[in-house]
Amino acid sequence: MLKRLKAVLADFFQQADLVLLGLCCISTIYGLFLVFSATRYMGGYRHVIVQAMALVLGVIVYIVLSMVDTELLLRRWKWMLVFNAGIILLLLTPFGVSDDTGNTAWLKFPGIPVSVGPAEIVKITFVLLLAKQLAWLKEERQDLRSFRSAVFAGGHMLGLCGLYFLVSGDMGNALVFVFIFVCMAFMAGFALRWFALLFVGGGAGIAAAHFLGLMPSYMENRFKVLFDHSYRPLNEGWQQTRSLLTIGSGGLWGQGYLNGNQTQAAEGSLPARHTDFIFAVAGEELGLIGCLAILGLLAAIIIRILLVARRARTPFRSYVCVGVAAMMIFQVMINVGMCLFVMPVIGLTLPFFSYGGSSVVTLFAAMGIVSGIKKGAWAGLHSW
Repeated sequence: MLKRLKAVLADFFQQADLVLLGLCCISTIYGLFLVFSATRYMGGYRHVIVQAMALVLGVIVYIVLSMVDTELLLRRWKWMLVFNAGIILLLLTPFGVSDDTGNTAWLKFPGIPVSVGPAEIVKITFVLLLAKQLAWLKEERQDLRSFRSAVFAGGHMLGLCGLYFLVSGDMGNALVFVFIFVCMAFMAGFALRWFALLFVGGGAGIAAAHFLGLMPSYMENRFKVLFDHSYRPLNEGWQQTRSLLTIGSGGLWGQGYLNGNQTQAAEGSLPARHTDFIFAVAGEELGLIGCLAILGLLAAIIIRILLVARRARTPFRSYVCVGVAAMMIFQVMINVGMCLFVMPVIGLTLPFFSYGGSSVVTLFAAMGIVSGIKKGAWAGLHSW
């Protein structure tokens, strides 16, 4: 058993993507320091301990999934599809937990100290299933530009996205599914007219919801405050107003680690500072340089994933990498934009940096899958 474990680890260190693992670990450790600073006013170290444990578990999951052939895993794709629907529907059971806005987007199981976000897990399985679907359409139908192919793939996305939104009310993660689909479908070669139809249909749906009074008032106001920062500054505009003030006070080098006026102040000064607005904490205490370091690390991770996608052996594996990169890109774009008051607050955290045990573990799982694809593509090469 010990010899087998040594052989597996030796194979991992020789062929897995250690650069990607290193970037992910550095980002999470950086985030760990930010979480410590952001939660210091609470007293205790619970958040830091949970985040550190998630990092350790995440590395283990990364190593395991680096050894897994995702194409073999997808032979049981029907069970994965059932799993996606099942874990979302669990939100309707007593295990479902609601947040301050009334969205039921978390699962809390007895005996487990942390909540689990089903969307974090389903993002990965959705990417795998959609990649298989697109690869099959390209191989069997040989025409991804047809209406039938667009309906077949688009129906998968709309079905999952609609189910999740109706059950949870969480628009942020629902939009992640849409963005992942758009990027993967574009990569696969879908006709541009189908993307135009998707955007026009989505826009018409939003407009109809607005005029028919179906959209919650808090959701509408979150968009209105983007165009008028003086609108409801003590309500829907409060979080972003405080975030912008916090980032702006940091200047180039920041006020110093553990010395931020807003970060170290009592609760209410900077809301959700260890989750949604962790970027603002970096801006205040570490300044523009600290923020650029975050963006540089995340950009390096995304570029690394896209390099694997470019050199992957099969279209399926390439699509998987593009889906993982899309997930990262959308969350970074929305979260940073949210902190800078140019994007609405829709509850998306900053990958690897924001507090969240299930988020960190699932991110490492996604990166482990990418590492496994790289391992298969570059087997036999001495360096990359």
